Amino acid sequence: MKTNYTIPTQTRIGHVHLKVSNLKRSLEFYCDLLGFDITTMYGTEAAFISAGGYHHHIGLNTWYSEDYPMASKEGVGLFHTAILYPTRKDLATIYNRLLKEKYPITGSADHGVSQAIYLNDPDGNGVELYWDRPKETWSYNPDGTIVMFSHVLDLDNLLKEINNT
Repeated sequence: MKTNYTIPTQTRIGHVHLKVSNLKRSLEFYCDLLGFDITTMYGTEAAFISAGGYHHHIGLNTWYSEDYPMASKEGVGLFHTAILYPTRKDLATIYNRLLKEKYPITGSADHGVSQAIYLNDPDGNGVELYWDRPKETWSYNPDGTIVMFSHVLDLDNLLKEINNT
């Protein structure tokens, strides 16, 4: 059903809340590996984490999922959580960290508007780590829609960003 309502342009997705099977293991991934900070704990069953002191970007809980198996790749559910890095150098830095920690990467892509690294958290939830190109460099189709694609991301070139200051 189409209505005349348009969501306000400044609307943002504030956070994602994930069901996990092991809170400690998830905190090791999101905090120890990716670098998020714990903002608060709800006993031993839930944690809220953020970047930069926000109340939370990600909630993690075991309320209905403690010790359950990993998320299925098939079926309905969350495809991935996308974490936006402020600069290409920041994306290169986290990619380099993942390489050093030998954390498995499931893919990468240049989408024209962004560059992305894909991986799974310990529960099999998809995670996209990405950087947006400046909006003024995006391309548009004649009908005004954004040109997006999935091309190979030159990961060696991305790593060169670390040495460029």
